Amino acid sequence: MLRLKKRAEFLAAARGARIPRRGFVLQAKRRQPDDEKEPRIGFTVTKKVGNAVVRNRIKRRLRELARLHGADVMAKGHDYVLIGRRAALHMEFERLKDDFFGALAQSRKKAHQTKRSAQSRHG
Repeated sequence: MLRLKKRAEFLAAARGARIPRRGFVLQAKRRQPDDEKEPRIGFTVTKKVGNAVVRNRIKRRLRELARLHGADVMAKGHDYVLIGRRAALHMEFERLKDDFFGALAQSRKKAHQTKRSAQSRHG
């Protein structure tokens, strides 16, 4: 799985769907309509959440979540950003995984609705 590293990539993903969950916020955006390359993912945690130790622990949990389960369910040609929240630090990993799957399913649904509404405006 490829990683987002540049600020511009994170900002582009922020213009897409935004799905809040207890432990994180998922941002998802399709790169190009005909892009079928491997999905990319980025991780971030704001300083409001805690010091560097806390932020890094949250990012490690989110990275592991994406490593174990992301490749199976993330759509090709999409960029994803997981913004960690403090709750991710103490949530059971199984609950975090369920939230991740639910957020990805919701992002696909939002993308489909957006695509349909754009077609109805133009066609």
